[in-house]
Order: sequence, then structure tokens, then C-alpha cells
Amino acid sequence: MFAFTLNGAAAALDLPDDVPLLAALREAAGLSGPRFGCGVEACGACHVLIDGQSVPTCVLPLGAVAGRVVTTVEGLGTEASPHPLQTAFLAEQAGQCGYCLSGILVSAAALLAANPDPDEAAVRLALEPHLCRCGSHNRIIRAVLRAARQGQPA
Repeated sequence: MFAFTLNGAAAALDLPDDVPLLAALREAAGLSGPRFGCGVEACGACHVLIDGQSVPTCVLPLGAVAGRVVTTVEGLGTEASPHPLQTAFLAEQAGQCGYCLSGILVSAAALLAANPDPDEAAVRLALEPHLCRCGSHNRIIRAVLRAARQGQPA
């Protein structure tokens, strides 16, 4: 049994410690935000925040998050109170298919938590591990910069 905090609530999953965190989140915890893309930590679709850092989860064993804080895109905001990144991505129409966006959103959230006023180069560097096959990169960068201007939630 592995206990950790998931999106602000206590969670415990009774799975083998070597089960990939991504599989545990999607199958055992029922979350659809983190996505399987490549399976080798090369695309960014599976990223979540672990103790505030953006981390790929497709090969990370569940045992690595015991006692830690895990935040998926579902934990960033709510429909009633969306995270500034979520509203900025909508305003900039930053997604097309949306498959990559959950990983991008959590990485951008980690960036803005560490650097509330990033320049474009810092945003590009933070999002470099993420692949967007739709070619929405420029709108994604604009959305992250817009969210920085709007400020972070309390």
C-alpha cells in the first residue's frame, strides 16, 4: 500500500511498487489528465507535479511517490475556479487536439510557481520536453506569458 497526497487529498493505492505511476493514476485512481504518449519519458504527455516539480510518470514507479505530494492537471483548478493557466490557454486558444496539454499545463504551473514573471526564453526552456504535434507552440507560449501577467492563485 502506497500512501501519498493526490490533488490535495490523501490517497492510498494497493499496487506493486514497480507499477508505473501513470498507470496507477489512470487505472487505479481513475484520472484521465495524465496521458500515455511515448512510454520512454520523451514526449511530456504524462507529466504531473511531484512536490511541485514537473516529472514524467510513464516509467516512474509508484513506490517513488510514497509520502509525497502529487498534482495532476485535475488538481490545478476547478470549473468554478480555474487556474490562471487554464483561463489563459482558453483565451489564447492554445490547444487543438489537447492531448499534450495536461503535461504542458503542469510544467507551466511549476515554472510560474518558481518564477512568477518568466520571459519567453524561460517559458520555452521549461516546456522544451513537451511535444505538441498540432503545432500550437506559439499560442502555448503566449498563454503561459498571459497567465504570468494575470498572476497566480492564492
